[in-house]
Amino acid sequence: MDLSSKIKRKAFEIGFSKIGIAKAEFHLEDEFNINRWIENGHHASMGWIERRKEERSNIKKYYPNSKSIISVAMNYFTGNSQDYFSTHKISNYAWGEDYHIVIKNKLYELLKFIKDMNDDINGICCVDTSPISEKVWAQRAGLGWIGKHTNLITREFGTWVFLGEIIVDTELKYDKPFEKDLCGTCTACIEACPTDAIIDEYQLDANKCISYLTIEHRDDIPKEFSDKMNDWIYGCDICQEVCPWSKKFAINSNEESFKARDFLVNNDADFLYNLSQEEYSKLFKNSAMKRTKISGLKRNINFINN
Repeated sequence: MDLSSKIKRKAFEIGFSKIGIAKAEFHLEDEFNINRWIENGHHASMGWIERRKEERSNIKKYYPNSKSIISVAMNYFTGNSQDYFSTHKISNYAWGEDYHIVIKNKLYELLKFIKDMNDDINGICCVDTSPISEKVWAQRAGLGWIGKHTNLITREFGTWVFLGEIIVDTELKYDKPFEKDLCGTCTACIEACPTDAIIDEYQLDANKCISYLTIEHRDDIPKEFSDKMNDWIYGCDICQEVCPWSKKFAINSNEESFKARDFLVNNDADFLYNLSQEEYSKLFKNSAMKRTKISGLKRNINFINN
């Protein structure tokens, strides 16, 4: 069995749902797409995207010795928000342990496995905090295609996957990119978005996205969205929930750490709003929801209640 096959077998043993390998090289379209998105202001206030746009658009500027990108996907679906919450909604990905920690620990284990086989190989592990276009590389590694809502769609799990990468300085056996666009004429995600954030097929304006507004946006939420938030207080899953692929192929994850925390599903929005800083820090330890801070969470709850 060659090295690439051994890596893939180990990835499944660790718990990843999909894995593919792409050649690390510069693609002019990446630079064009990222620059256009930023120039149009569609990245909103996420300055960290603009500050590292050169690395994001050219893998060689991020990791000069890169030769291969190992892309992995992991099913995280544990149910739809309306099945768990009555007074508010929280994006599925944030119900359990912080995926950054879970995915990165598994990536570190896979990288150790690679180095145990050949200590001359060097690499780095990435989740979505790293300046690489992970959905683009996942498509090039054959994991799926990028849908009209700009999320990666897989045949097996729809959009309900976390992505991660290991960039290594050795050549591996590369997979064929996923070249089919299986969205067809479907526009369900575009029609369902209450804030019209999907401004055109395959184009997202973060300024209008509920996920951005409830997480990355630090100021008051603009009043123009007061009747459009659909009770979301952290993130939004609407474009995923209406996607035919995500509806048909959603299956519950086997990863225990992704399951919803009891206090989240057993309490209403008022409980969350009345948390003290100490209570918030304790309950949301190792949670992706810490991203918005207690002030942001209370802002979001107050916004949907007024």
